[in-house]
Amino acid sequence: MQIPNEKLKELLVSEGLTTPQVFDEVVAEAVRMGQEPADLLISRGILTKEYFAEVLATYFGVKRASLSPQNVDESVLKLIPEEVARDKRVIVFNREADGSYAVAMEDPSDLETIEFLQRSLNGDVHTYLASPSDLNYGLSLYSKGGAEDFRKLIEENVAATMRSRVTGIEEAAQDLPIVAIVDNLIAYAAASRASDIHLEIMEDGLLVRYRIDGVLHEIMRLPREVHSPITARIKLLAGLKLDEHSRPQDGRFRQRLGKDFIDLRVSIIPTFYGEKTEMRLLAGAQRPLSFEEIGMLEDTAKIIQENIKKTFGMVLVSGPTGSGKTTTLYSILNQLNTPEINIVTVEDPVEYNIKYVNQTQINPAAGITFASALRSLLRQDPNVILVGEIRDEETAEISVNSALTGHLVLSTVHTNDAPTVIPRLFDMKVPSFLVAAVLNLAMAQRLVGRICQDCIESYEPTAPILELIKSQMKDLGIPNYKPAKSFYRGKGCNKCGHSGLRGRIGIFETMSIDEEIRKYIVDPNFSLDGMRTLARKKGMITMFEDGLRKVERGMTTIEEVLRVIRE
Repeated sequence: MQIPNEKLKELLVSEGLTTPQVFDEVVAEAVRMGQEPADLLISRGILTKEYFAEVLATYFGVKRASLSPQNVDESVLKLIPEEVARDKRVIVFNREADGSYAVAMEDPSDLETIEFLQRSLNGDVHTYLASPSDLNYGLSLYSKGGAEDFRKLIEENVAATMRSRVTGIEEAAQDLPIVAIVDNLIAYAAASRASDIHLEIMEDGLLVRYRIDGVLHEIMRLPREVHSPITARIKLLAGLKLDEHSRPQDGRFRQRLGKDFIDLRVSIIPTFYGEKTEMRLLAGAQRPLSFEEIGMLEDTAKIIQENIKKTFGMVLVSGPTGSGKTTTLYSILNQLNTPEINIVTVEDPVEYNIKYVNQTQINPAAGITFASALRSLLRQDPNVILVGEIRDEETAEISVNSALTGHLVLSTVHTNDAPTVIPRLFDMKVPSFLVAAVLNLAMAQRLVGRICQDCIESYEPTAPILELIKSQMKDLGIPNYKPAKSFYRGKGCNKCGHSGLRGRIGIFETMSIDEEIRKYIVDPNFSLDGMRTLARKKGMITMFEDGLRKVERGMTTIEEVLRVIRE
């Protein structure tokens, strides 16, 4: 459901959110990229999802749905099967006073779906506009008790396995109960907002754990008997060798969930009791997020925008695996993706497909490594090069030479903070004078849980927490810091699974490289402590400070910030 471009333009210009010229440029770019103008406006930070939802509801004359435990009647919800609800993106959530059915929809103007619902429900339908997060919550209610249903499925499968005459591992991988188990594992993980599925073989069974909002949760334990066929099923889907058990294997496959697809990156490694499987869930059709959506505050976004306007040099993002580095790089690419710029990437793997960006996935078996692919990409006349990760001397050398010869290079490294990016390049044998010449911006980041906005509450922090904050700030050179008197947390509700957190945002540390820092990089007396001191003197906001700002704004909790940054 979209507002006509001219009407949307009129509304945004009248609110002072954009100019006619900028709006027309975004519309032209959206047509070129095959996107809706509103999606591009949101990803460019011109428009927020919340404001656009309000504009949509007003324009189409409908109310916004607010799906919460208090106003969802689960007996009414299940009048429409889950498969239909997922396919049509609708939730029947209540009965109105006049007997009509209250239906939350992404597109309340979809007359064909409304007529279908009226026939299926044998009654009138009253439509409401629902956000994607509201719809996902409604769909998750179908899976309420899913763990119990899944355990029943496992019990049935174990019984079926005992009776089965299947002998070969390939036959077992295609056995219907095993297919159902794997499908349900993935569907339940997606409904739970999990980013990863861990299947860990233990002495006494198979442990299933999901990583939700950055924290691992034990979901269930399954009998050992289903470990081999489940692993074989996943190998089959990911195109891996079924008879290989002594070496690590990596693969990828796509799973259909209703109208949507989800991509899964698979890693299988041998362990003491057998093979452990890890699956990373990647949204198949997700657009790159705006800086605001990933949690950047205005001053951080401004520093990045200033540095990516440069036509050459390096922007490096650091942090551990799973800290959102790739998402940040894709957000930067989205800012740079215009008709005048040729963007090429080499990634492992390609997580999201971006139109008009030439993306290459490494394949060591075929001889395509970061270094070899990068050499070839340099002959593609690029303006911007994204290297998924700089992890060895050869890739570092080619990346630095690319940045020296008129290319803007974006990449990631594994370090604890932004200043440590510099000695990490030294470790990969990049001379200090080259680091000083090419590095424009070093960033570090972590992911923290976002406070659930449906159960957010304020509270007074305890004395030990306040003392811990003061101590941390004193170490950063701010001895007289006074924390806010009130912090925020989620009380816990059905929408967030009673965790108080729903979704994740980044906390960031950005170190822009100016002339004084460049001179220090080549100083024979260079030290990491000296680099940190100089960066602080230049105004670098550390990840802890950025996290604290977001705590005081009600975006995350102090416990989340301390969880990911322990010093």
